Amino acid sequence: MQQFVEDEQLRAPLLFDQLVDGILDHARKSLPTMTPQQRSMLGDLMQSLLSQRSRLGDYFLRSLQEQVDAQLERPAPQGSPEGAAKRRTLALVDEEVVAMDVQLSHIIEAIKSTAEYELRELQTYISALVGDMDVSVDHNPFRPEAFARATWAASQALPLSRGHQLAFMRYAGTPLAQLLRTAYAASTSRLEAMGVEPAAHRTLILPSGSRRGPRSNETTFSPDLHRMRDSMPAPLETPLSYEGQQRPAAQPSPRAAATGAAGTGRPEHWTEVARHTTNRGDRQSIELVSRLFEAMQSDTRVPDDVRAIISRLHGPAMRLALRDAGMLDQDKHPLWRFINRLCFECEMAPDPGDPERYQLLKSAMGTVDQLAAEPEQNNGLYRWALDRFESFLHKRLTRRLAAAASQIGALQKLEDKILAGRGTPTSFHGTLDIEELDTVPAELMERSTPVQRGETASDSWLDGLRPGDWVRMFLQGRWVQARLLWPGERGEVFLFGDGGSDTTWAVRRGALLAMHTGRLAKTLKQRSIVGSAAARVQEQVASA
Repeated sequence: MQQFVEDEQLRAPLLFDQLVDGILDHARKSLPTMTPQQRSMLGDLMQSLLSQRSRLGDYFLRSLQEQVDAQLERPAPQGSPEGAAKRRTLALVDEEVVAMDVQLSHIIEAIKSTAEYELRELQTYISALVGDMDVSVDHNPFRPEAFARATWAASQALPLSRGHQLAFMRYAGTPLAQLLRTAYAASTSRLEAMGVEPAAHRTLILPSGSRRGPRSNETTFSPDLHRMRDSMPAPLETPLSYEGQQRPAAQPSPRAAATGAAGTGRPEHWTEVARHTTNRGDRQSIELVSRLFEAMQSDTRVPDDVRAIISRLHGPAMRLALRDAGMLDQDKHPLWRFINRLCFECEMAPDPGDPERYQLLKSAMGTVDQLAAEPEQNNGLYRWALDRFESFLHKRLTRRLAAAASQIGALQKLEDKILAGRGTPTSFHGTLDIEELDTVPAELMERSTPVQRGETASDSWLDGLRPGDWVRMFLQGRWVQARLLWPGERGEVFLFGDGGSDTTWAVRRGALLAMHTGRLAKTLKQRSIVGSAAARVQEQVASA
């Protein structure tokens, strides 16, 4: 893999030279159809490309190198000047930055559509290099996003206006897509010549159950658990989910095991619980709950550390099914809501080494241990557990707001200046230096009544956001999961926090509206892990 990466990096300068030639050729062909003003602007761009060619190449190669290093988990030292600069600044995203992001997203899509076959073929060869026989993840460090962001970095080296940079990106899209199609095909040929056998073409005989099957039942459909219960087998002599086999409990993460957080032992047998009742409906409820937990345990979207927590609820949930008929209301019952909420919050903080994620899992495991220790299971216990978990999430959001208090105070003053027409203190790259602003801590207030604006769908979406809401947006060249920390009192500036780091972004209202209109921003909704498990169980019962 390292040899492949170094070989590709040696070829990157030639690719950029070809890209510049392609941009110039594309621009020359467009001149006859332009107005005099457009030709003047394009002439300035072409002249700058010729005179600043080496400087643009340096920016391109440096950005590509940084992205490859990050992909290979070789981050820059924390004490580097670049890292210090990032800690002192807060990104201010305005309409100009979003216009560049929109153009960047167009380039990425153009590359993916033009080189679709070549990318898929190369992915199988690179997967073979890292031993991923299922080709489950794209291990290619030279993805379309990397080259598109490197091109965007090169445009920042142009000593011209933002409009000229956008024109550079616009003219670079088609030549870059065509060049990368050829480059990806050549990379595949070189790997094949080295004797690499693509992972997807191998014939492998694996032990039973060692390979994941395709996720054929990915659906938003959520069956009615009340109706599903009637289709469950009930007699004790019928082979059931855990009858005749001993399934090991999900293994806890190493960190959880070190703290003694995860429980041991296996889930209780269906018969061990059903033995206490002769009612057919109760037995069917227990069998359904048992199968639901089995399906959740096999869901590849549930991380191992979360799976360990869910497994601790398996036995108590089967006992709860004997006492609480409302347990089959999957959208309302606190047990299922607790599981769905836990999975969603861990998905928003995906880094297993994140201290915030560790504290979240530790709190959840402590709550689950208390639930499992209760001899009598009832609905009130799980309402308490859900309230306790929501309280923990609220306190975590409050701590992050307190940490961003100085930023909020500065941004509130900035918002007042913008609406007063006194300009925006922003640099060429859309970066605010917080040290230059008045950083008086602001009170963490609830959002006031939003400013009356147009009735567009994007305005309604933005005015409906509340502190704590999660948003997926294409920001500064990449998709991020961001949490709304603070909406400006006058609805002009919004502060978002990254779900996977301490990074924050201050985004202008116009930029958010442009992103939402261009389908580059949307509110993240909590998916139902329980609903997906119910769909899989229903499919299994129907096929049986």
